[in-house]
Amino acid sequence: MTTTPPRPPQLDSPVLPKIFKYTGRTQVWVYRRTGGRIGGKWRIGAGFRKPVPTLLLEHRGRKSGTVYTVPLLYISDGADTIVVASQGGLPKHPQWYRNLCAGPDTHIQIGRDRFPVHAVTADAQQRARLWPRLVEAYADFDTYQAWTEREIPVVILSPVS
Repeated sequence: MTTTPPRPPQLDSPVLPKIFKYTGRTQVWVYRRTGGRIGGKWRIGAGFRKPVPTLLLEHRGRKSGTVYTVPLLYISDGADTIVVASQGGLPKHPQWYRNLCAGPDTHIQIGRDRFPVHAVTADAQQRARLWPRLVEAYADFDTYQAWTEREIPVVILSPVS
């Protein structure tokens, strides 16, 4: 029987969000300039042995109206692209997820290709089908889910014609 390690207390450090913010901005900058050749694979945690593809997701601030871009791990499901609002198992949903709930029409970039998508949160049945595939792609998602009381949302990004 495997047990999930307890959530490391350093994850609650107020410095961590700032590190994530600036690291994410740097990854977005490099990803855009290299068309995803650098920054297009996540190689941290479970991704060290099994790199996971990364995309860039745009989202509009629901209060500010400012357009932001974040790098996210993803899997494909037919024509749809699937991302996870894990935020490393932190207790609150990530800002990008709350912004997508308010404004679900946006763009993603995979490699050099940028295209419009419509975001919806997977319902219970869709999540049950997709979650094992997401964990297969990046095993740490299960750890993140164990670290938080919230159900980590799975987001389906469907292409818009």
